[in-house]
Amino acid sequence: MSTGTLLAIIIPVIVVIALVAAAAFLFMRRRHLRERFGPEYERTVEGADNRLAAERELSARERRHDSLDIKPLPSSVRERYARDWTSVQDEFVDRPNDAVHDADRLVTSLMHERGYPTGEFEQRMKDLSVEHGRTLEHYRAAHEIDTLSAQHKATTEQLRGAMVHYRELFDELLSDGGQSRHARA
Repeated sequence: MSTGTLLAIIIPVIVVIALVAAAAFLFMRRRHLRERFGPEYERTVEGADNRLAAERELSARERRHDSLDIKPLPSSVRERYARDWTSVQDEFVDRPNDAVHDADRLVTSLMHERGYPTGEFEQRMKDLSVEHGRTLEHYRAAHEIDTLSAQHKATTEQLRGAMVHYRELFDELLSDGGQSRHARA
């Protein structure tokens, strides 16, 4: 066979192999991100210009999260937070607005204690999405109700719902649900 014929056979084969490898890589990355982020994967895809941009965003969240020092809590600290949560729940009976604000502050404090940055809400959501994507919607809903509450526009039933939502994320953070990368190693 001539060199031209060999090249005509080899080049398309190499191109096909490269395309199959690229498709396999994208498929594996997509599957990994879906498993890792849960419902937050679809939410991010819906909010992005395209799936590739959303997946780049989620990968960037993973890289940022991996640079954080997320750590499990000592049992004495977990017990203190559990007592604090009980106090916040007890407060709900007489002062539901205050209890919801206190629940938000307690969740934020717990995040900080675990090693999450606690600045802007949207960044907190992104940081939490890596390990807590399945409970993130609870945090989002609770925060919206807390905002309504600050404007005196939340009903008692909404406030009760906010407490339930905060409790979901609180319990997961407290029990190390989603585990820190150091605990998995």
